[in-house]
This record gives sequence, structure tokens and C-alpha cells, in this order.
Amino acid sequence: MASKRYPSQLKTVESIRLAARENNAAKGGGSMRKRKSLVMMLNRQTQSLTKQDVARWRRAWAMALNIENPKRGALYSIYTDALVDMHLTGCFTQRYHKTLLKAFVIVDENGKEDEEALKIFESKWFHHFLLRALESIGWGHSLIQLGDVITDANGVMKFSDVEIVPREHVCPEYGVLLRDRSDSPDQGIPYREGALADWCVEVGDSRDLGLLLKCAPQALAKKNMTTYWDVFGEIFGMPMRVGTTTSQNPADRKQIEVMLEEMGAAGWALFPEGTTIEIKESSRGDAYNVYDRRIDRANSEMSKGVLGQTMTIDNGSSQSQSETHLEVFENICAADARLIEYVVNDDLIPKMIRLGFPLAGLTFKWDDAASYSPAEQRELERVLLQYFDINPQYFVDKYKIPINGVKQSSDGFFE
Repeated sequence: MASKRYPSQLKTVESIRLAARENNAAKGGGSMRKRKSLVMMLNRQTQSLTKQDVARWRRAWAMALNIENPKRGALYSIYTDALVDMHLTGCFTQRYHKTLLKAFVIVDENGKEDEEALKIFESKWFHHFLLRALESIGWGHSLIQLGDVITDANGVMKFSDVEIVPREHVCPEYGVLLRDRSDSPDQGIPYREGALADWCVEVGDSRDLGLLLKCAPQALAKKNMTTYWDVFGEIFGMPMRVGTTTSQNPADRKQIEVMLEEMGAAGWALFPEGTTIEIKESSRGDAYNVYDRRIDRANSEMSKGVLGQTMTIDNGSSQSQSETHLEVFENICAADARLIEYVVNDDLIPKMIRLGFPLAGLTFKWDDAASYSPAEQRELERVLLQYFDINPQYFVDKYKIPINGVKQSSDGFFE
């Protein structure tokens, strides 16, 4: 596709090239690198909160699939609206946190842990990077910009922070940024080349629209059913008060109207002679089956889409079924962890090395030993103690219990 740029855009591109020359002139090691903020280059607009429905979702989906001029802004607005749903938010939170809470290590080519390199990643910026990368599961393609390279009080290099580039301004199909959301791709600023490339990490396929594409219709249907149920409760939930009177005096009728309107908790009224009051209870008893069951079905469908099952977030009916569902969830989270490992090793660390971080020859790995359950750890320690001599300092450090020596016994545990 031919590239056509306007004068203001040419000025921006020239400033990017100038920044690239300045960065290339800077030496690695102790020099701190500054990046050009992509967010500051965009003409952002306040997002409007529009009532969404399935028809809008389908039109937005079609716009995002457009080959020549794909636009995802309308679809992302629906995603934002869908994530107001607490059940859907809980599903994604449960899935993300399973990976975020995993321990990790930085190892060299021989598999030895590098404690100094680990300090670079044990920081707020890396936690935010992992969260932004995991969010690509729901949102689809995500462009993460790294912050400035800084040194903390302990002399450890790190990024000031990371931020997600506003998704509606990113056209991943063509690898460009759109200063205005309405711009066409040929007006975009390339971010996969030049000075911007070292400061951006892409997560997800360029045409990936994320799991929220499939979850949004259920979230919208659930919101509508909840609204309908509220209307039903307003109309039929409270008994109706009916008053009749034989009085023809307008003042008496007005007095009855006021008294009926003001009848509340511990209410009382004094009506004219000949007045009767009747309370009409609603006979509508199928609201639960109509509304609540539809809401439950929407919740279960969203659980299946995000978690692959339902019982880790809803009540389970049996222990055996819960264990099966937990295994499915563990497999999904293991796949998420594998994805993050590829992103860090294939994309993040090479960019960090180019920016001067001392990470050459090092690899990011999850510390699976730290994820063992207490029962699994005890069994592993028992087997190791049975066949190998273990340094007592391991147990001192882990359990914070002083060990004076080995107790002689005949139980086979310590020999």
C-alpha cells in the first residue's frame, strides 16, 4: 500500500528519526535511554458511553474485519461495556492472577540462576507488563510501550513503567499508529521500524480480536435481562393498594389519594365513611425462571469461554467434577504461562539488551518448584531425604526453625 503523509505527520516522523539518531549515539551500560511517548503523539478523545446491543456488536465486528480500513474503536467500546459485568470481570481476574502469582527465575545458558538479573524484573514495571500482556487474551492484539530506562537507589536498571498504547489508535494489520481514530492506515505512523521499534512490544496476533468478542453478546444479554427484571420488580414486586369510596366530595377524594400515596412503614390513615382499602398481591410467580435462569446461563457461557469450565468460579456439585474442572483450568493457565514465557524471551529481553540492560545470554523461566502444593512439597522432601544428604540450612531458611543436628532414629526418615 502506498504511503501518503501530511505535513504535520512528516514533521512527527522526522522527530522520530532524530530521536533514533540520538538513541543510536548513546552508549550502552550506564547511559539512561529516554523513549518518545506514543500516547503523546495521539489525538485522544473522550470515550462516550453509548447503550450497546447485539446489533451494534455485529456491526462493530464487521468494521474490525474490514481488509482495507479496519476499525476496532466501536468493538472496543462494546468490550468496555461488557467488562462492567462483575462475573465476566471475575473470570478474567481469576485467569490472569493464576499466572501473575507464579514465581519466576532468570537463568544463564547453563541453567544457573542469576540473582542480579532477577532484581531487574522484581519490580512494579514487570508486574504491569505481565498484566498488560495477559490482557491480550481478552482484548486481542495489544501494543505495550516500555517506559524510560532508569536506575533505582540500589543501582539496578529498570523501566520507569509500561503503558498500553490506546487500542483504538493502533492498526496492527498494517503495523501503524493512527493519530486520529478516523485516519486510514496509509496515514499511520509505523511502529515496527525505526526508533519506535525498540520501545514497543506486541502481544497477540495482528488480527486477533480476543475472547471478549465471544463473551460480549452474553454480557449484553445478561445486562438487558437484569434491566427487564428490575422493571418487572417495579411493576409487580410491590402489592397494589386499591381504595374505594362512596363520597362524592372532591376534597375527600383528594385526601384519600394523599393518604394512599403516603402509606409506608408503620403507616396509618383516617378515611371518610364508606371508604374501603384493598391490597392486591401479584400472582406472577415465573419471574425467577424467566430472568434468573437466563442470567445464570449467560454466566455459565462466559465462564466456559474464559475459564474453560464453570466450577472454579461457581458452586460445584461434586468433588470429582470439581477436580476435573480444576484440571481444565490449570491447563488453560499453563498455556497462558507458556505464552508469557515466549513473549518475554523472544520479544522483551532482546529489546532490553538493545537498550543497554545486562541480560545477554539470560533466559526467563517460571519456577515450577515454587508452585507445588504443601502436600506435594512434603512428599518431594521425603523422597529427597530418603536418598540424598540435604543441607539442613534448606529447612532452616524455608521453615524458620533452628536445627541443632540430626536426631538418631529408626523410623527411616532420618538415618
